[in-house]
Amino acid sequence: MTSSDERWQPGYRRLLAEGLFAKRVEALWALASPCQLCPRRCGVDRFTQLGTCATSSKLHVASWHPHFGEEPPISGIRGSGTIFLANCNLRCVFCQNWDISQRPKAFLHQTMEPEELAEVMLELQDAGCHNINWVSPTHQLSQLVEALFLAAQRGLSIPIVYNTNGYDSVEALRLLDGIVDIYMPDLKYADEKAGELCSRVPNYPQAARAAIAEMYRQVGDSWLTDERGVLRRGLLVRILVLPHNLEGAEGSLAWIAQELSPHVAVSLLSQYRPCHWAARSRYPQLARRITADEYRNALAALDRTNRSENTYVQPFFGS
Repeated sequence: MTSSDERWQPGYRRLLAEGLFAKRVEALWALASPCQLCPRRCGVDRFTQLGTCATSSKLHVASWHPHFGEEPPISGIRGSGTIFLANCNLRCVFCQNWDISQRPKAFLHQTMEPEELAEVMLELQDAGCHNINWVSPTHQLSQLVEALFLAAQRGLSIPIVYNTNGYDSVEALRLLDGIVDIYMPDLKYADEKAGELCSRVPNYPQAARAAIAEMYRQVGDSWLTDERGVLRRGLLVRILVLPHNLEGAEGSLAWIAQELSPHVAVSLLSQYRPCHWAARSRYPQLARRITADEYRNALAALDRTNRSENTYVQPFFGS
């Protein structure tokens, strides 16, 4: 971990100064028609149709506020300026935010223009937030980057956190190089069948690993922080331990260490609780909290593979 001085600025400000930002906005909109923004590649015209994510070309935003519940280097002391995007490109049966991610009809007409979201970002900066945290941004990436472009023109100068489920298009991520300084992806599963069962999506491990490899290419395994230890640039991979170790922590951690670097920061989480469909009899594998043994197994795998001084281990919240 290295600290930076107060003259530091996020990468998107350099793109703006160099006159390159507008071209990125244009290129991302091109990926929305036909839509290639995520690995589903549903191919619809987002200006006239709803894709698998049930989201139009407008911004569908559930809420925004300073958030203090992220990992300490993200929330800091003044909070993370979190923007919760509605809908999702996954269908996780245990989603804790299912009322936001899997009720598209509730947000169909609850839309914003990029100019309005730009104002939200500036308000969060004025409130003292350390960063702007896009939660589940993948399926609304074109709209978000356009809003960021407008906010940057009006003086936004705090980092962007790309807080994603990991099911991202490498092609889209390449267009974020120099725009996003902090990547915070989930690595949900090491096994394809687990992804099909729990998130109703094909090829999750392959797609997420390719996406995280691209994030690593952009920001590497070192962190840049401010004088208080709040992250300004870096990668933090989240692994949520599931009942019966359905997440495959050992396989995911081994892949990170061997294919990327043992110094990639990991956030190992124990907070799983049965929500949404997992709280019902249809998914008995997911109908309980994790056990101490399941978490110890994940911790042991972390200890064997990870050497990052920035890795975060959540206290055990299981049963």
